[in-house]
Amino acid sequence: MSTRSTTEQADAGPTSGGGQAGEGLSHLVQSLSHLGKRHDKVSVYQIREEIGERSFGPFLVIPSLIELSPVGGIPGVPTALAAVVSLFSLQIAFGMKHLWLPDFVENRKMPGDKLKNGLNFLRPPARWIDKVLKPRLRWITRPPAIQVIAAACLLLAAAVPPLELIPFGSTLPMGAIGLFGLALMVRDGLLAFLAAILAGGTVYLLYRLVL
Repeated sequence: MSTRSTTEQADAGPTSGGGQAGEGLSHLVQSLSHLGKRHDKVSVYQIREEIGERSFGPFLVIPSLIELSPVGGIPGVPTALAAVVSLFSLQIAFGMKHLWLPDFVENRKMPGDKLKNGLNFLRPPARWIDKVLKPRLRWITRPPAIQVIAAACLLLAAAVPPLELIPFGSTLPMGAIGLFGLALMVRDGLLAFLAAILAGGTVYLLYRLVL
């Protein structure tokens, strides 16, 4: 088990959408894109280090962004990302202040060029999102509501493996997880409500798949 840890800055509400003042979603996308540019292979640990000490939100957003990029089209990647989300969600749900991942997860790697190109594609929408989101209904993004969000993300992550059998099927639950993460980053409770609606769409898709 890894001893590397990241500290949550629980109630330090960001001023521009990021885990820290002045750092929004576009900043995260740019940072990880540069990471892919610098390395042929990028490990989960390197991504965690690049995220740094922020709120819990980016730990839900980044796996979702990777899944929504062309990297998510690689077979098995959505399920692996869902496993990472599950581990983080469990720790958030139990109120842990430091998030960790086992070494065998942190050592997983993906092509740096695919990470870079995929995230470069997401830069324009990330900039737009930074302009639109703002703190609203903050109580929804604080304990105990944050534990409910974490539980929802855990269930959504569990839906990814079967939905990966459907073309782009895993995009729905991972998209909902990403919205929940953004809501935590910006303290935007209204966005959390929208994420819950998307989560409901995941439940419906699973229902149709089973029947």
